[in-house]
Parts: sequence; structure tokens; C-alpha cells
Amino acid sequence: MQYIVVTGGVISGLGKGTITSSIGHILKDSGIKVSAVKIDPYINYDAGTMNPYQHGEVFVLDDGGEVDLDLGNYERFMNISLTKNNNITTGKVYLEVIQKERHGDYLGKTVQIIPHITDEIKRRIRDVAKSSGADVVLIEVGGTVGDIESMPFLEALRQLKREEQNVVFAHVTLVPEIGLTLEQKTKPTQHSVKSLREIGIQPDIIFARSKNKLTDETKSRISLFTDVPVDGIISVSDVENVYLLPQMMVEEGLITRLSKLLNMNIEYRDTWAKYTENIRHPRERVKIAIVGKYVDLHDAYISHKEAFSHVTGNTGIAVDIMWIDSEKVRDDQSVLSEADAILIPGGFGYRGVEGKIAATKYAMENGVPFLGICLGFQVAVIAVARYILGLDGANSTEFDEKTRYPVVDILPEQRGVKDMGGTMRLGSKKVVIKKGTLAHRIYGTDIIYERHRHRYEVNPDYIDMIEKAGFKFSATDEEGIRMEILERNGDESFIATQYHSEFKSRPLDPSKVHLHLVEQALIFKHRRMGENHEGYVAATSSQGK
Repeated sequence: MQYIVVTGGVISGLGKGTITSSIGHILKDSGIKVSAVKIDPYINYDAGTMNPYQHGEVFVLDDGGEVDLDLGNYERFMNISLTKNNNITTGKVYLEVIQKERHGDYLGKTVQIIPHITDEIKRRIRDVAKSSGADVVLIEVGGTVGDIESMPFLEALRQLKREEQNVVFAHVTLVPEIGLTLEQKTKPTQHSVKSLREIGIQPDIIFARSKNKLTDETKSRISLFTDVPVDGIISVSDVENVYLLPQMMVEEGLITRLSKLLNMNIEYRDTWAKYTENIRHPRERVKIAIVGKYVDLHDAYISHKEAFSHVTGNTGIAVDIMWIDSEKVRDDQSVLSEADAILIPGGFGYRGVEGKIAATKYAMENGVPFLGICLGFQVAVIAVARYILGLDGANSTEFDEKTRYPVVDILPEQRGVKDMGGTMRLGSKKVVIKKGTLAHRIYGTDIIYERHRHRYEVNPDYIDMIEKAGFKFSATDEEGIRMEILERNGDESFIATQYHSEFKSRPLDPSKVHLHLVEQALIFKHRRMGENHEGYVAATSSQGK
């Protein structure tokens, strides 16, 4: 078992998660079995109760784990499925240690950070490594070196190297470019590495983030002050798309350095060559509006953004996302006039819901291709009830407990639940698709497994009424009780799902409904231009694949 630990310095937000994911992708494409662990030093038990503005999207795993969005990056880049154990938080570690103390496991000893907390951290890392059966486990430490919250984790990793030996440390730093000459400054990197060495960790690789590629002089200077060989200084300059990063790192000589450190023969086979070519040189472009309430922070919807990138890589149809604040749509639908398609993503709380309902009504009335996800699915049901069935004031009881027409209601098992964290309908669930429907044509199968994260569902009392009005629930759960997909009879461009298809989208296997939306957007775009391009869309898709 080999470990690669990725730490960060200078400032957060440098892209540690993408760099970690790219290392994993390179190793995976070299025939090496990989897994990944994200260490989040916050005291929250998991990401489930956190506002997206605090920490970005809450990513959901097959086992129902609500985790940091970086685990989504790991799954996408490495094409693997992870579990909640792959996300270690301060909350999980301390809760386990306190429970053991209460149980009497420490036999009267004084419980301390060292060795009890650090031992628990190492135990969790080793358990993940063992259960995964991986050759190499990547460990990303959230935050930056010097953060108080990170110290127990860094100490545990220092101990891990002393005990295991087979641990490689990679450090991500910032190299700013200053002045008219854009001189590359190495001092922040020097200070960051100094802080790391003060706690007993010497990096083996430095990933230097900068706007432009590092000069040879800059690399030599960093090497001199950090004791990292020049071939271990990897320049990571800005790229237009994150899926171009692995190839850049390969060109920077990462494979040579890793082969030496891991004592492995790493033979990289680029499975993304055609994919990245489509990203660099798309054949067509469409505009898709994502209508949500967290649009000021794009990471709140990162899995949708990546799913569209996956579609581009497979079809050559680029997606220009229009980030539309749902609160503005309620009073002014003209902000959607340039959109070739509309996506309503998931979310919680009443704020912005009326704007999402208005956006759905706009799509139905103007024939704009539409995809609703989770809350977007429920919003579509509300819009149908209000504007097709004429049930004025129809709503979800999440937003109006006294609504006369509760077309969306709380899950029966959720009634009386007090705790917020980890208590929703979570994780991968079986979805049964009805034959002869748009959904069946999109998926080409009767059964799929998709990830869920919701407390409310379609009220069974209104299903017949909605279906008689020209709509169809084309998929249900295994029992046939919970509605999973809504579509409009005779309309190829309107579909909504209760599940989050974006969470299982992969670069070489994009989300089927996101792919369908993009293709419908291209048809709509050219139809609006007075052209008929259905055949072109099919040709573009097959060429991309």
C-alpha cells in the first residue's frame, strides 16, 4: 500500500481537489488501482447540514454519505465509487474518541490529542486503504498548513510516514505574478514549505499554481529553498477546463517523479484524448440557464457544471451556462429569453422557489427544453398543478404547510424526525422506468440506480389528476409508490427527475438526462433560427463518441 498526501499552503482554493483527482486519474489510466480520502478539519460531522455558500455543493454517495464536493471530483476523474468513510472530518474523529472514552475503552487513561486523536485518524485512513484494496490511496488535507484545525491531521500523517515509510507528500502552493513584467514570486512557496517542515513534513513534490507556466529559473529557485528536486516542481498553470489538467501534469514530468517515489513502473494511457479534443474544439454551442438561489457561487452546482462538460467531451456541443438567480425570475422572465434550455437544480427552503416555478411555466409556455432535478422535479409538479390543472395556490408543504392543494408532501418516514443531518432519503435507489416513454428512450433500459437527497415527494392523491392533464410519471421507485420521473406527453424536451443524475455523471459516461437536454437545446436553437437540425444533433453526438 502506497499513500500520496496532498497538502495546501499560502491560501485555500488553489485547486488541491482537482490536482489530487488528476494524480488519481493518471495512476488509474496507468493500470494502478486507486482510492482517495478527503480530510475536512471542520467540526461538522459531515457536509449534510452546511449551506452551499459555506462549502459549495453537498455531494451524495451511493451509500447515502453527504460529503465534500471534492469526493465528486475523485469519483469523476478516477471513475470510482466511494463511501462516506472516504471523508474524514474532525467531528467524526472526536465523536468516535469520546464514545470510546465513555465506553471505557481507554481503561482510565487521560485522553489526549496525541496519541488518541492521531491514532483514530490513522485508523480511519488505514481502514479505507484496506477495504478499497487499492495500490495507491490519495489523501487530501483540507485547508492550509498553519490552520489550527489541521494540526492533529498533519501530525497523524507525519506519524503515518514514520510508521509506514511508503508515504509521498505533495504540497500545493501559489506562485503569484507581480508587476508589469509579471515576475513570478517564490517567497509565498518558501514560507509555506517552511511551515510544513516545522511540523516535521518534507514535501517530495510541489505543485506550483500560477497564471502562466513556471520558468526554469522559478523552478530552480523553488527547488533551492525547499530541497525538492527540480523534476519534483510541477507547474500547474491556469486551464480553461479542469479535464485538461492531467495531460498538463504529464507533460510537466509528473510520471517520472511519481515512478521514482513510488518505485513503480507507471505507463500512462490517455483515455481522454478524444474527450479533451472535443472540449478544446467544440463543433457547436448552446446556452443553458441554471435557475437557482446559490448562483453567485458556481461550486454550489458543480456537479451540473461538470455533467455538461462531460456532454461536451462526448458530443462536441459546448454549453455556455447562464447563471440565473431564481429570485429575479419571478418578476422578470425576460432574463430567460436567450436560453436554449432551462435547468432547475435541487435545493431546500422557500427562498427563490416562486422564481423556479415561474421559470418552469416559461419553459412550458414557450417550448424551451426543460430539465428539473430533485426540487426542480417538485417545482415542475407544482407548476403543472397551478397552470395546467388550475389549482391556484398549489404548493409543497415544505413551503406552505396550509396549502389547499399539497401536491408535494413530506415523506411518511420523515414525520416526527427531529435531527436534520443524515435523515433524508439518501443514496442510490432503484428506479423502475415504464416502457414506451421518453425516459425509456433516453435510458434504453427498465431499471436504473440513481442517487437521492430529499424529504418530500409527489402526493399520491394528485397523480391521476396530473396524468389526465397530459403528463406522465414515467418512472417510480421499486414499490411503485414514489414518483421518480415526470414527462409531458408528446414533448421530447420536457423531463424532470426526483433523483440527482448529475452525481453519477462521468467524463466518458455523461448523465443521460443532461445529454438529452443539451441535444434538445441544440435542436431548439436551430429551430429558432429557422433551421431543422435534428439530424445534425444525432450526427454530432455519434461523431463525438
